[in-house]
Amino acid sequence: MTKQSNRWVCTLLVAAALGAGLSACVPLVVGGAAVGAMVAVDRRTSGAQLDDEGIELRAGNQIFGMYGDRAHVNVTSWNRQVLLTGEVPTQEDGQKVAQMVRGLQNVQSVVNALVVAPPSSLSQRSNDTLLTGKVKASFVDAKDVMSSAFKVVTERGVVYLMGRVTQREAQRASDIARGVSGVTKVVRVFELISEQELANTQPKPAPAPAHDAVPASAPAPAPVQGQVQVQPLPPVQ
Repeated sequence: MTKQSNRWVCTLLVAAALGAGLSACVPLVVGGAAVGAMVAVDRRTSGAQLDDEGIELRAGNQIFGMYGDRAHVNVTSWNRQVLLTGEVPTQEDGQKVAQMVRGLQNVQSVVNALVVAPPSSLSQRSNDTLLTGKVKASFVDAKDVMSSAFKVVTERGVVYLMGRVTQREAQRASDIARGVSGVTKVVRVFELISEQELANTQPKPAPAPAHDAVPASAPAPAPVQGQVQVQPLPPVQ
């Protein structure tokens, strides 16, 4: 399989996972490699991850109760920072939704990117899902960014990037996303951290196992290739 074909398969698998709402811990196997091993790494604490899930669930339920099918609002919470994307009937509705979300428990900030427009079509949403997959696949293909550090949200061709990243990572990811065909704009919604903070979040390497030292006075005989090494028994007293 060529590099281009492998990358396209990766794009389709990532897009399928996003469309199916798979957990970030589920591995995707591409060409024998477990892509999910990278996705499983998360820079948020376990508490923040649980809070984000709760925020998205509560906000989504309340918005649907307020507007039903008259509005299309996506709620994305990342480290308790909430991004609102989609379409609402009026500007006042957009402000009302944002105000409601700000009042939810554990929400620290809200980025309101809602637009006044009819709800997007199914074909548009499918295209957005594919674009999200292409951006994530491009991160994996680049190899110099950690794809699991970024949350990618696409709405009407506009790509929103979220995550706890350094300035260097933010710039590199933005450049990659801008180069993806079909992306009309890239909006950065990052929580910037220093390089030192990033280093502190990296898992520490496991210490090397200690090997039993062989006394200098009794060196172990070197094995002879093709023969079985036999340890002689001690003499009988």
